[in-house]
Order: sequence, then structure tokens, then C-alpha cells
Amino acid sequence: MKRQQAAWLGIRTFSALAKRLPHPVAVRLGSWLGLLAWLFSWKRVNAAERRCVRVLGVGVTEARRIVRESYKNHGRTAAEILRMEVLGELINDLVAIHGEENLRKAYDRGRGVILLSAHIGNWELAASRITRMGIPVQAIGAEQRDPRITNLLFSLRASGGVETIGKGFDLKGALRCLQSGNALAVLLDQDAKHKGVVVPFMGRPASTPYGPVKMSWKLGTPIVPVFGIRREDGYHYDLTFLPALDLPAGDGGEEAIREAVTLCNEVLGEWIARFPGQWMWLYPRWASTVGD
Repeated sequence: MKRQQAAWLGIRTFSALAKRLPHPVAVRLGSWLGLLAWLFSWKRVNAAERRCVRVLGVGVTEARRIVRESYKNHGRTAAEILRMEVLGELINDLVAIHGEENLRKAYDRGRGVILLSAHIGNWELAASRITRMGIPVQAIGAEQRDPRITNLLFSLRASGGVETIGKGFDLKGALRCLQSGNALAVLLDQDAKHKGVVVPFMGRPASTPYGPVKMSWKLGTPIVPVFGIRREDGYHYDLTFLPALDLPAGDGGEEAIREAVTLCNEVLGEWIARFPGQWMWLYPRWASTVGD
């Protein structure tokens, strides 16, 4: 409880400070805080480095560099999310759009769009930028250990124009979102434990949610991969929409589900491998299958 309270006070203090600083300064401060977390979270860092070595096949030195960059990136991301209420139209200047025609083509079908992504770059800023393209976005809510942090995240997301569907996965809410012709943001790179299907994720078996695939089949909703990747300057992003995935015909069978979810994982894995320093290596992605 004391640790939880300390974390909450730290977040509130960082939030108050980040909102008052110029944007580049606040993001730079987030990077420094991420570096501090990397320095003092040696158990988690060591585990993340082991994952990186196994998955990417790199040496320990390169894995250490990648994980350090990952921590710095997520520190920057935290600063940007905490500043969501004050960013306003600056988001349009920070995030450049690529492949918009892919999103528009899928959206114009009138069956909603499933936006497929991962914890890479800044997923919250990406979703907010999409709403500014005139496309309503809703996201699945993920509960944190501290309900105050959960409520803060949902509030910040709302200030960026993105509505949260429930706390935890809300199937009915997700279906309503798509049936209304809106976009549903889905991050598919978390361990689904006993509720997922085990298919390869970056070459290792991983329990993966299959709900988005089944919703796509049920409603005829296209799945559009999207990635908001931070540029080298540390402040600007390239938001790229890929063509809608060509899923196998869905008969509801286990083999079809495995094939479709594998396709989703392949596109996520490709982008993570391209920008490994922007993915969340601290998360135990393979814990319920091969251990982490």
C-alpha cells in the first residue's frame, strides 16, 4: 500500500510539472525519468534483456541498449499522455500521417474499423490523432492495480477525444462500437493467459487474444494495422496505416482462428523488430507459455 501511494504521488507530481513545462522540456524530462527507472529496476531490466536476447537473437550489449531505449521511450510516452489535456491542436503538428488512404478505404465500408497495434511508440497519441481525422475512436479499457491510476488514464484518454469501453474487455461494448461504424483500437501484444490462442509471436509461442478476429468475421469489419513511431528527434511521430489484413475465411474453427491471429502477430512482430527500442520489453509477454 505504501508503494502504491508513493507511485500515485509521483504520478500526480510529474503530471502537474509536465503540464506546466514547454512540450519538448516535458518530454525530455520523461526520458530522464525513464532512464532513472532503467537504472533502479535491475530485476525487471535483466528479465527484459533476456527476452530481447532470445527473441531478437542479439548480444547482451545490444539488448541492454534496446531495453534502455525502451525505458526512455516509455518515459517520454508517459509525459505525453499526462500532457494530453493541454496538447490540443499541437497533436496535429506532432504526428504526421502516412497511408491515410488505407484507413479511409476500410472506414468507408461502413462496418467500423479494428485498429490493430501494440505498445510501441505512443499508442495513446496515435489514437487521439485519428480522432482528429474525423474518425471516432474507442479503446478497450485496461485496469491498473490502483483504481486512481485507471481513472486518470481514462480521463486523459477522453481529453484526447478517445472513449474507453468498460474496465477490462467488454465484448458487448466493442461490438456496439463497430456496429456504430466507429474505430476500435486494439493492442494485441499482451499475454491472454488461459483466454487466448497459442500462436507464434516474434518466433515464440504466446497466448494471444482472438476476440478481434472473431469480431472481424462476425461483422465484416476490416482490421487495419496502425503504428505511431517516434522519430529520432524524440518529439515527432510518423503514424502509418497499412492496408487492411487479408484474413482467411472464418469458419469459427480453431485452425482458422490460429491462422488469422498468427497473421496479426506477424505484422506486429515485424514492426517491433524494426523499432525494438520503442516496444515495451519490460512486459512479460510470453509468461504463460514458455516462461519469462
